[in-house]
Amino acid sequence: MRGKKAGSSGRTADPTMAERTGVEQIVERVVSQVLDSHVPQLREELVRRVLEQLPQGTGEAVTAGSGEDGSANLLKAIAAIQSGTTQREILRTLLDNTVRYSGRGALFVVKAGAATGWQGRGFDKDGDDTIKDFALNVSTGVPEQALRSRMPFSGATRDIDPEFVAKFGAPADDHVLVLPLLLKEKVAALVYADAGADGSGRLDAAAVELLVLATSAWLEVASLRKQAHKEESTDAAGEKTEITPPSAPAHSDPFAAHPPKHIAPEPEPVPPPPAVAEQPAAVAQTEPVVAAAAAAPAPATDAFANLSPEDADVHRKAHRFARLLVDEIKLYNQVKVSEGRKNRDLYDRLKEDIEKSRITYQKRYGNTAAGGADYFGQELVRSLAEDDTSIMGANFRRN
Repeated sequence: MRGKKAGSSGRTADPTMAERTGVEQIVERVVSQVLDSHVPQLREELVRRVLEQLPQGTGEAVTAGSGEDGSANLLKAIAAIQSGTTQREILRTLLDNTVRYSGRGALFVVKAGAATGWQGRGFDKDGDDTIKDFALNVSTGVPEQALRSRMPFSGATRDIDPEFVAKFGAPADDHVLVLPLLLKEKVAALVYADAGADGSGRLDAAAVELLVLATSAWLEVASLRKQAHKEESTDAAGEKTEITPPSAPAHSDPFAAHPPKHIAPEPEPVPPPPAVAEQPAAVAQTEPVVAAAAAAPAPATDAFANLSPEDADVHRKAHRFARLLVDEIKLYNQVKVSEGRKNRDLYDRLKEDIEKSRITYQKRYGNTAAGGADYFGQELVRSLAEDDTSIMGANFRRN
């Protein structure tokens, strides 16, 4: 259909390009269909890979301290988390299962440097409800460490917000645990857990950490699936309209039922004036977990505006495909990514995955109009190494 549109405006369509574009659209639709049909297998693979990525010895600690059925119950908990299809379902199930391995648990959404209570489990009736309106101090102690380092931290009662302790009571064993819930390499929420205030509970830190890690991974999968469906719809619509830069996807708000009292509601988005209607309007992010992790300013100009519509479309798809490949590498290698960044040898730790993905990218876009742009190498540096090439190590090559 793009060929017909080009012909109607006086341009001569390239049959080879039109054929390639048609094949790409078919491939994208088939990939989306296969992804949906293989979700159960994907869940099993995700559980297996998460267990493989845990530090040595964590699996034994979980099995030994997880109750009567040990790892079997833990796997059931992970499967329950991965049965959720929305963020609200996934996060609720995380909290429901967290208190199977702790006395109390709560989730605080992180936005603009503040942590706001969403839901709690294991507190008294009033406590579970008032968690929703509690602003946790993240400027000091264990919450600050977890937020800054993006790693779980434990400590004594004195290492948590004194107002939190005064309102909800101190854990009987004087031990608290705060874990970051990551989405797109950013802390989207903090999970709090302790053994409870009455002394009847216990805290299995390894099990709680595994549940949070599995939840982070599944939120990534859910986010990528939504993005794939969105892009498929955008491509279908693009056959009937002019090609435009993709805009940020809109999401439903899993926290909208109870907005925090201490945070003023955000103003309604104002539509752009007609004079600048050609610029894509910013889409209001209404889902805090996604907004905290995925918000990024839109480019001021179209980087491909000087190209033909056909070549611009190929460049956008190549860039998008490179981004998805690198996102997949990060999703399944979170521990290696963290260690590689610290030791500045990221490429050596991920060499096998990087080179397999590089081959996949080159087979699909190496001989296209975008072949010389090396979007895959750019995404490796931007996303994996956080724009610092030295983190990849001495053996890294872009292409």
